[in-house]
Amino acid sequence: MKHACFLFLLSIAGFQLNAQNCCVQNNGWVAMASTQKFQAAHEAPLPFEYESKTGKMISFETKDGKEGRAFYLPSDQATNNVLLVFPEWWGLNDYIKQEAERWQKMLGNIDVYAIDLYDGNVATTPEEAKKYATALDEKRGKNIVEGVLAVVGTDKNVATLGWCMGGAWSFTATILAGQQAKACVMYYGFPEQDSATISQLKCDVLYNWGSKDAFITKDKIDAFQKNIVATQHQFILHSFRADHAFANPSNPKHDPAATEEANSYAFKFLKEKLQLQ
Repeated sequence: MKHACFLFLLSIAGFQLNAQNCCVQNNGWVAMASTQKFQAAHEAPLPFEYESKTGKMISFETKDGKEGRAFYLPSDQATNNVLLVFPEWWGLNDYIKQEAERWQKMLGNIDVYAIDLYDGNVATTPEEAKKYATALDEKRGKNIVEGVLAVVGTDKNVATLGWCMGGAWSFTATILAGQQAKACVMYYGFPEQDSATISQLKCDVLYNWGSKDAFITKDKIDAFQKNIVATQHQFILHSFRADHAFANPSNPKHDPAATEEANSYAFKFLKEKLQLQ
């Protein structure tokens, strides 16, 4: 009887450990986003409106019985390449829509989807951003990503790109895309810490990081790199003497020079991995 009880308790402990492991990145991100210091470091975006001539909001089914949303920019010709764009913690605002369209124009023949992880909510203050970011359920977020991937189909090459919170989701989406994943770009996204999750990686990762970042520290990046290299894929790190959020399109104090250089690395990386002319 004692032996049976011990095994039962052991199984519960194992379940709890696995539950924690599958959410390591999410827990780390939430812990970081919950701090007053993180909130204070993100100034509210300046008012901005953007109207696209080619992009539009679309909705799609998700397997939890709800609808997902994304800002969709179709290529002007048939393409096998797709870029998934993930917003920073403000959500899918007009800054991100403009950025998604800019990336499509730069890359050329590619479909672009900017993902709405907040189900229609957009933050305009740090307080709202903290509320939406920390309340984002990981299962819901993954259902939205999988819903987009279902729209994309199984015959396309998928690349991902995101800033801050979106950088972390860029990596999550890359894992969910499986063999379709060809490139992952992360701008100072919280690094995944679970080696079992990272072991599923199927493509190279480019990481743009500000060396003065008080939230994403070098030890976290080094551990992330070690686990990625173990998958036989490249981890390409570009460091800039800049603070966290230096390249965020919504950041009133972004660093133009560092942003331009970081974007040039990301552009070259995406063009090469997607074999775009």
